[in-house]
Formats: sequence, structure tokens, C-alpha cells
Amino acid sequence: MTLQDPVRAAVPFNRGNVKPLLNEIIHALDRLLGDDEPTVIDLASLPFAPGELAELEDALGSGELTAELDALGKSLIRETAYPGVWWVEHRNTAGDVVGRYIEVTRSPEILMSQDADIGAGRAKLRDSFDSTGPELNKETGK
Repeated sequence: MTLQDPVRAAVPFNRGNVKPLLNEIIHALDRLLGDDEPTVIDLASLPFAPGELAELEDALGSGELTAELDALGKSLIRETAYPGVWWVEHRNTAGDVVGRYIEVTRSPEILMSQDADIGAGRAKLRDSFDSTGPELNKETGK
């Protein structure tokens, strides 16, 4: 080994983020259950060492629900093995990750219909309903 050779450590570098983050998720679940207060943890704001993000994802596992949205890039919303804890990942149109979050909530905000969208959908349904006219009873003709 020369001075120019990289040092190879037997133990991988670790900043110790996973265990405290899991503890924070436990406290966030307490707030959700006690006060109905959701929590969002921006994973991009944390200094993960190589492999720690995968370690966190493995620790949280996968639950029963997964949703994929396609709006200005794909978003994947996945329930973890722990109900109320969601892994949310947003990508741009090139497929690059532009946001990665843990949401501790009953349902992630991105899956909630907005009032403006609900109103537009209602208007569309009403227009469709009005344009079909009254249906006649085939037997009575009324």
C-alpha cells in the first residue's frame, strides 16, 4: 500500500441517521394519534452516508398501498409496513429524484382532492348529466 492508495475501512462509513430518524417517526405517530397532527420529514435535508437511505427504506418496509402519479414527472407514494407512515418520492420528466419525504399522516396530501378540482369535476359531471336528457322508462315510455 502506498500513500496514494485509498484507505479501505472494514466498517462502512455511517453517520448514524437511521435510528434517530425511526425514533422521530415514532414521535410523529404519537402526534398523529394524539393531536391529529401530520409530520413531513424532508429526506433531502438530512446528511445520509452512502447506504443509509437504503437502510432506512429497508427498515420501514412496504405496506399494502402504492400510488403512482404522472404530473410533471412521476411521483410514487408508498405506504410503509407501518400504517400512517408513507414514503413519497417525486421525479422530474427526466426521471431524476427532485423530492423524497417521509409523511406521517392518515393520507398523503398529494392524494387529497383539492376543492377546485372537485368543483371542476362536479361541473363536468353536471354538464354530462344535463346533456343526456331525461331517460324514458322503456316499458311505460315516460
